[in-house]
Amino acid sequence: MKSLDPVVKKETIYIAAWVLILCTLMNAVFLVLKQWNLPVLFGTLLGGGTAVLNFLLMGLTVQSAVTKEEKEAKTLIKTSQSLRLVMQLVAVVIAAAIPAAFNLWAALIPLLFPRVAMLIRPLFKKND
Repeated sequence: MKSLDPVVKKETIYIAAWVLILCTLMNAVFLVLKQWNLPVLFGTLLGGGTAVLNFLLMGLTVQSAVTKEEKEAKTLIKTSQSLRLVMQLVAVVIAAAIPAAFNLWAALIPLLFPRVAMLIRPLFKKND
């Protein structure tokens, strides 16, 4: 296994930071609405952790794919995408199956946070 490419590491840290910030804000909303409890926290950890892991695995896949032939790279990326989708589905099913331990909404919403982080990135990007 090759080492983690610096770009993949930098981007994953960026996504993880925003997921943490947005998860904190989400938990604050639950708190203000007087709906916060431990299942919300555990759902947040499950969803946020899954979101960051998904992004890291995507980065590792792309890092690996650039060294392969086109056909092999396409297959690798499609397989990775399918397996990462299954991973997210498993996290959601776990949250839904054990409502005493996980708040489903708190597990689902963070799965969208990496996309939000990517959308707001141009607002904070420095002009080089």
